[in-house]
Amino acid sequence: MARPQMLKLPEVLTEIGMSRTAFYRMRARGQAPRVRKLPNGQVRVSRRDLDAWWEHCEENAA
Repeated sequence: MARPQMLKLPEVLTEIGMSRTAFYRMRARGQAPRVRKLPNGQVRVSRRDLDAWWEHCEENAA
């Protein structure tokens, strides 16, 4: 089984067009894509979770 693609936070922020501050505000409200924190403190988002989050945003906008 292949590992899921994990994106670095700057990659995610570029893709969704959002600042780090806004992302963490959304995360605090439970509205951001699911993140995984690595032992070194860095954050990763799986491609699958980001795509699911995008779909959820589109459904709520409709």
